[in-house]
Amino acid sequence: MSSPSDVLKLVADGGYEFIDLRFVDLPGQVQHFTVPATQLTEASFEEGFGFDGSSIRGFQEIQESDMLLIPDPSTAVDDQFRDRPTLILYCWVRDPITGQPYEKDPRYVASKAEAYLAGTGIADTSYWGPEAEFYIFDSARFHQDQNSAFYEVDSIEGAWNSSAEEPGGNLAYKPRYKEGYFPVPPTDHYQDLRSEMSARLIEAGIDVEVQHHEVGTAGQAEIDIRYGPLLETADKVTMFKYIVKNTALMYGKTVTFMPKPVFEDNGSGMHSHQSLWLDGVPLFYDESGYAGLSDLARYYVGGLLEHAPAILAFAAPTTNSYRRLVPGYEAPVNLVYSQRNRSAAIRVPVYSHKPALRRIEFRCPDPAANPYLAFAAMLMAGLDGIANKMDPGAPVDKDLYDLPPEELTQVPSVPASLEEALDALEADHDFLLVGDVFTETLIKDWIAYKRTSEVDAMRLRPHPWEFMLYYDI
Repeated sequence: MSSPSDVLKLVADGGYEFIDLRFVDLPGQVQHFTVPATQLTEASFEEGFGFDGSSIRGFQEIQESDMLLIPDPSTAVDDQFRDRPTLILYCWVRDPITGQPYEKDPRYVASKAEAYLAGTGIADTSYWGPEAEFYIFDSARFHQDQNSAFYEVDSIEGAWNSSAEEPGGNLAYKPRYKEGYFPVPPTDHYQDLRSEMSARLIEAGIDVEVQHHEVGTAGQAEIDIRYGPLLETADKVTMFKYIVKNTALMYGKTVTFMPKPVFEDNGSGMHSHQSLWLDGVPLFYDESGYAGLSDLARYYVGGLLEHAPAILAFAAPTTNSYRRLVPGYEAPVNLVYSQRNRSAAIRVPVYSHKPALRRIEFRCPDPAANPYLAFAAMLMAGLDGIANKMDPGAPVDKDLYDLPPEELTQVPSVPASLEEALDALEADHDFLLVGDVFTETLIKDWIAYKRTSEVDAMRLRPHPWEFMLYYDI
């Protein structure tokens, strides 16, 4: 849809009864409320719909709570999971007093990043191809109070169930730990479910390139969607999560995009492929460059590596993210770049020599990220690298997991915790403020929210493993 009138025609022709108005809070959770279709008029796309911004995480204080949602006609999509015909519209958040876009609206930040890119003259489009991995479980239970804490996830496919008594008998075929990539059914229990998810994604206008079981036992999965421009792709990531979770629920399963839900098995990442284009020409390709990379692409890589600790405050934004990003395991913790090498933070895929497919893959982000803020932060870091011709140094084509300790100490690493990433963002964020893409207020509020609601909240609570270590001390 390109205009309000197009949306209104779609509503009438499609027999829609309800309009689901969606926006994204600061941490990245999609929020919504629903109005009868008769409430959507041409004027709605200018006047908007009111809501209480003080009840949304990271938004307004109670004395300034009134906010507006302005529907974005380009985002109209059918909601496949509702009983009554419902059309989804993503919205912009606006201040009703000033009439200005809201500076902490994640979609607005993403749109400003795209506008800033075009204004630099370096490129007019950035393309993004995220790979958001997830786990499919049969059950997920957790609880915390003053005197107890536990979690338990379970899957009929989990290797730990190889000896379990199951209704109808245990039929085996459980992927062994770290052997989930790529056994065929019946060891792969979720081929049909992933296909159903893929079909529903395609129905929603999200092109799917491949679906497969991932390395982890207990239903780790990946469905890759086709690359697209920054804001459009961030919208698709949030819609991707919605469709995947609701499809799983229809089949009696539950999905989590938590980065590290299973101990001693692979975590879930969101490897982010990215490239810059100008007038339809890919800018990251140079036949004579290392791995086919142009100098501009190398400078972009240099910016990502230089600012990676700060970027990860947005791109690996939970305490759980750093259960995945642990040195010595199969995690992209080393801040170097390399062709084909999955042990580096930045990999240059070389499946194809076509200039249009030359891109870089930043492997540190995970699917807990708010994609609007994470993609915008990565883009701004890369552009800072180009502006200042940041040399990323020599590529590292060795297996970084097997480096001798004396060599490994010379390789820079990602932060060891969310607290360290937030400290890095606090110290290094001028590159995000260029072009008013991010604001000091947004960054300050992000850091404060994460420190209070997540870092301190974790610090205050005894961990179950501490009882194993210390109870009899």
